[in-house]
Amino acid sequence: MKNKKVFFEDWGLIDYQQAWDKQEELFSATVKTKLDNRNSELAYAEAAKNSVATDTYAPFEPAETFNYLVFCEHPHVYTLGKSGKAEHLLLDEAGLKEKQAVYYPINRGGDITYHGPGQIVSYPILDLDNFFTDIHLYLRTLEEAIILTLADYGLQAGRYPGYTGVWFDADNDNARKICAMGVRCSRWVTMHGLAFNVNTNLDYFKNIVPCGIDDKAVTSMQQELGYEVDINEVKKILKHHISVLFDMEML
Repeated sequence: MKNKKVFFEDWGLIDYQQAWDKQEELFSATVKTKLDNRNSELAYAEAAKNSVATDTYAPFEPAETFNYLVFCEHPHVYTLGKSGKAEHLLLDEAGLKEKQAVYYPINRGGDITYHGPGQIVSYPILDLDNFFTDIHLYLRTLEEAIILTLADYGLQAGRYPGYTGVWFDADNDNARKICAMGVRCSRWVTMHGLAFNVNTNLDYFKNIVPCGIDDKAVTSMQQELGYEVDINEVKKILKHHISVLFDMEML
């Protein structure tokens, strides 16, 4: 039976490494549950096949896997995905220190991106067997949640064919990205996620080739609307759209 219950957690402003470690802990626990379920299922099937007294084996009932939706913000940090190029970071050690930023190569997909204050970072740690086992649909659904959130503020955003994330004016030379995405998925369990620019200091993007794309701009809700946005209000709206689109029971 699919478990649509999702534990929502807001970690606030948290060091990137600390958040990564917490993600890994939740992710690994869910993967372990799925592996244990699989091994128990195989053992029961083997016993039945070999006519072993099945009364010594409890009927196979898989343990429930848990789902989490995490929101947070990070101090200034640049992260490089598995398919990225280190040269897309345009700062050396001295430059990073000057910007009070840190740098991590990590195990998600995608290239380089920036996280910082004023940006909603979301880490869905979901067992997609509880929802749908389609990683492309998963990414498109996260994009749709961002698009709907922006629409609630009167902003019309969409997708850029061939790229992940959410964009404005993707069909012309004024294309600019407001939300980057990069995920990891193993045994249909996800981690990492999206970075949504709300009141983000966009100057930090000048120190990288964002997502490996050197001819497109980056934007934020603040820049598009012309005023600082209540980030907690945006979180509530985004949380609602994610829960509806995934048919989650949010806890």
